[in-house]
Amino acid sequence: MKKKLKEVIVVEGKTDTAVIQKLFDADTIETHGLALDEATLDLIEELEKTRGVIILTDPDYPGMRIRNMIMERVPHVKQAFVDKKDAIGKKKLGIAEAREEAIIQALENVVSFSKESQSLTWEEFISLDIIGDKQKRLAIYDLFHLGYGNAKTLFKRLNMAGIEKKDILEKLNK
Repeated sequence: MKKKLKEVIVVEGKTDTAVIQKLFDADTIETHGLALDEATLDLIEELEKTRGVIILTDPDYPGMRIRNMIMERVPHVKQAFVDKKDAIGKKKLGIAEAREEAIIQALENVVSFSKESQSLTWEEFISLDIIGDKQKRLAIYDLFHLGYGNAKTLFKRLNMAGIEKKDILEKLNK
């Protein structure tokens, strides 16, 4: 029996919806890629108030743009990330091509962001020696289920998720 998700999942297209509904008893909203319009943003905003919304877009530049567009309108929306390495198909990159286990893991490890919080200063971030160490940076993205990006994006997401330096060091030491 499929797990029922209370929140509505925001995906990019029909094939993403098909994969989500194969794995979960869930409702989805499709953005039609970057063609995300005001009516869809209004719907997402309304559903966030009543049921909750989780963004699950492709781990690529358009997927990030869609996330950012939604977060500007609905700042406290939940986020789920599938790693790029788990979403590569034969000819495409995306949620529809992702491994089923990766999608399940992403939706079990949802992250809530808040733009108001600063749990980590830039000095603390630099002291972690992440900027020059891509492997360490990618490990932190994975450990906290924050998707993928550069050092600046990681700093921003760690703060929006309320993650402190001690949390990072604790997870890295495990």
